[in-house]
Amino acid sequence: MQIPQLIQQGRPFVSLEFFPPKKQEDWPRFIEVAKELQQLRPLFASVTYGAGGSTQSNTLEICEQLIDACGFEIMPHLTGVTADPDKINGFLDAIRAMGVDNVLALRGDRPVGYPGTDAELFAAFPYASDLVRYIRSRHAELAIGVAGFPEAHAEAPSIAADLEVMEQKVANGADFAITQLYFDNRVYFDYVERLRARGVTMPIIPGVLPIRSLASLRFTLQLCNAKVPGLMVHRLMKAHEEGGASAVYRIGVDYAREQIRELLAKGAPGVHLYTLNKADMCLEIMDGLLEP
Repeated sequence: MQIPQLIQQGRPFVSLEFFPPKKQEDWPRFIEVAKELQQLRPLFASVTYGAGGSTQSNTLEICEQLIDACGFEIMPHLTGVTADPDKINGFLDAIRAMGVDNVLALRGDRPVGYPGTDAELFAAFPYASDLVRYIRSRHAELAIGVAGFPEAHAEAPSIAADLEVMEQKVANGADFAITQLYFDNRVYFDYVERLRARGVTMPIIPGVLPIRSLASLRFTLQLCNAKVPGLMVHRLMKAHEEGGASAVYRIGVDYAREQIRELLAKGAPGVHLYTLNKADMCLEIMDGLLEP
């Protein structure tokens, strides 16, 4: 079923994001983690694609395994970076053959070590909106999700320009958005308000990344431009000094729980949880936050 139709059912929800393990020997454990998370009754699960489609085949196989083993409504990611229409067509045909009704259309980031120019890298699909338009022209039956950036994309010249990019995605056929991670709910609600003022009415699902450790936080911040509130940094550093890694983990759980509780209380349709392919923290965070 299309994700916008599922959202229209009206109950607050959690959705999950997974990334395909690169080594196939790690797949059985990954599927066990996914099975553990079935108890959250996720509205859908998304599966990342990899820079330049580097894990495209893994994405398709993992999607199929998640459907078979867990019965999840699946949304694979699809990036336009280094892609051509034939490659995109093959991927879309493959997911439709699986019965998948949703796809997340992304421009994608420059692969590490790529020697070519941006013109070569994004030749066929310079922007995510171009990929959205292409998917819509080929598969009208698919629901298309896109990325939203409450603190603006790192390459956007201004917040206003970033909002215009989202308007173009909608004009080209986007049906809903999932935000990049952030740590201050005010930026999410402000982002939604600004989009609504521009006539963007589609669902905007907030993305939440639990902080598992200081190392994982540093790694994540290298990949995006999310801002960490100073008070939160202070709490994490103090927790690490006084209690080590376990204290940081506890702060991460408590902070994510409060973030999600506030989002749902103030009208967010649900939350998209970046799982990092771990079940324990996700289960602790969501315990009791949704109706049984």
